[in-house]
Amino acid sequence: MDLNTVLDVRDARRREPWRPGDAWLGGGTYLFSEPQPHVRRLVDLSRMGWPPLSWQPDGSLDIAATCTITELSRFGRSLPMTAAPLIEQCCRAFLASFKIWNMATVGGNLCNGLPAGPIISLSAGLDGTVLLQGQDGATRRLAVTDFIRGAGVKDLRDGDLLRSVRIPARALACRTAFRQASLYGLGRSGALVIGTADPQDGSFALTVSAATTRPFRFWFALWPTAAELRAAIDDTVRPAEWFDDIHGLPEWRRHMALRLAEEIRRELTLEEGSR
Repeated sequence: MDLNTVLDVRDARRREPWRPGDAWLGGGTYLFSEPQPHVRRLVDLSRMGWPPLSWQPDGSLDIAATCTITELSRFGRSLPMTAAPLIEQCCRAFLASFKIWNMATVGGNLCNGLPAGPIISLSAGLDGTVLLQGQDGATRRLAVTDFIRGAGVKDLRDGDLLRSVRIPARALACRTAFRQASLYGLGRSGALVIGTADPQDGSFALTVSAATTRPFRFWFALWPTAAELRAAIDDTVRPAEWFDDIHGLPEWRRHMALRLAEEIRRELTLEEGSR
């Protein structure tokens, strides 16, 4: 897609005042996929030099906004941690060719805020937080489940830059279970459900995404029964929050989310019982 309204491309290392019509340019896979008539200037992040993945002193993992899906997938396959398989599973839920994988970024997937965004599912499922930087240099950190407010709706102020997403060390040590459903064999996710079992306190968490307009994370100090898990989901997700588009009706998405949630509960409960 030619963005024929764009008049200028700027290097993000040159701090210049933000103005109407500006847009951050990461991998560009969304920006160049459809017309962007409101965009007048692109602020290119590709030369910022941020390390794609970095460990923090407390053992948490920072994933830069400019980290590509290819880089994240390669890292996940070599990561010797219990939750590592979930990284590759979510990357594989990214409905895209290898050419897109090489350009699409973690930050772009989060900032699009689409219900089927697999990096949203991954980071929400592992209790991740995003670091946002305003035009004045001030930063704020939000849980991914708070950052995504609805289908395509994010907690972004004008000119805000998503700098990175952080996965806590405790989440990386969790046992995980993954389920995905689509109307088609290679279709966009209609429901994506992730479960985690924390070895430290024995708690269980379940994250529902793709089926809903935003990710929902349910945490249980004690393992829930099937009825308790179902009630928690139905009591929290309002009818209007089951997503409705060509990739699935709300009723089907709810049905699949509840079914996959119970499959995950059973899988992780059986593993817990066998330990």
